[in-house]
Amino acid sequence: MNRWQAMETLVSVVEAGSFSGAARLLNVGQPSVSKVVAQLEADLGVQLLLRSNRGLTPTESGLAYYRGARRALDAAAEADNSARGASAGMDGKLVVSAPVTFARLHVMPHLQRFLDQHPQLSLDVVLDDRNIDLLEGGVDVALRLGALSDSAMTARRIGRSPRAVLATPAYLQRHGTPAHPSDLGRHRAIVYNRAGSGTACLFQCGEMQEEVALNGRLRVSAAEGVRSAVLAHMGIAVASEWMFGPELASGEVQRVLPGWTLPAMDLWAVFPSGRKASAKARAFAAFVEGLLAH
Repeated sequence: MNRWQAMETLVSVVEAGSFSGAARLLNVGQPSVSKVVAQLEADLGVQLLLRSNRGLTPTESGLAYYRGARRALDAAAEADNSARGASAGMDGKLVVSAPVTFARLHVMPHLQRFLDQHPQLSLDVVLDDRNIDLLEGGVDVALRLGALSDSAMTARRIGRSPRAVLATPAYLQRHGTPAHPSDLGRHRAIVYNRAGSGTACLFQCGEMQEEVALNGRLRVSAAEGVRSAVLAHMGIAVASEWMFGPELASGEVQRVLPGWTLPAMDLWAVFPSGRKASAKARAFAAFVEGLLAH
C-alpha cells in the first residue's frame, strides 16, 4: 500500500467525518476509502477510527496519526508552493468560520476584493457565534472574538476593539443616563449570554476600578439578538464597538460612561492545531487584519 495515499485518505476521513465524505473529497469510491483505512489499521496494528451510528471519530492513536499525517501533507504542499513561486497555494477552496454579526458588518461587504485578488480561490464561509471544532468542520481559519478557551490553539491576534456601555438616545431619554458604573444596576441590561462571556464588568477610570455585575431580564445567546434589543430601545448593553459600528457612526447608538474604560475585545485568527496554516488561510487572516486597520 502506498503510505502517502494512506495518509491522505486517513486525513480526508477525519476531516470529512465519514468514509462517504472522504470519497467525495478524493473523487474515489467509498469501498476504496474503507479498504485503505482498514489496511492502514492492519499495518499499524492499532484502531484508528471509532465507528458508530453518529459517524466516525478518531481514537487517541488515530488522532496522533492524523496530526502527524496532516503535518507531513502540509509540509509537502508548502515545498511544492515554494518551488512554484509566491503566488502558489492560492487556489482551491478555503473554509472560513466567523461570528455572524462581526462577519456581516466587517467582513462580508469586502469579500469580493479578496476574491478578486485570488481568482483561482473559492470561499466557504461558516457563520456561527459558537466556537465550532475546526477539524470536524474542515475549517482552515476561524475568526474568534474575546479570550481563547484553549491555550494550545494556533492563533494570532489580528485586531482589537474598545468595549463600551451602549444604548440608544431614546432609551436614555426615558430611563436616564448613568453617571457612574454603579448606576448600571438600576438599568435594564441586555446580557450577551454567550459561553464564557459572564456578566461581571471591570471599569477603570485613572487609578479607580469598579466591578459591576449586569442585571437584566433579557439574556441573548447571539450578537444579532443583542443588537436588535438595543436598537428596539429595550436597554443598555456592554459590547465591543465593532458590534454597533454603523449605529455609533450615525448616532443611532451612543456610548455611556465615556470617562470609564473596559478591557478591549480581541479578534483572533485561529488555525487548526497540529498542522501548518496554509498560505491561503494566512492570506485571509492578513486581509481581515488590513480591513480593521483602516
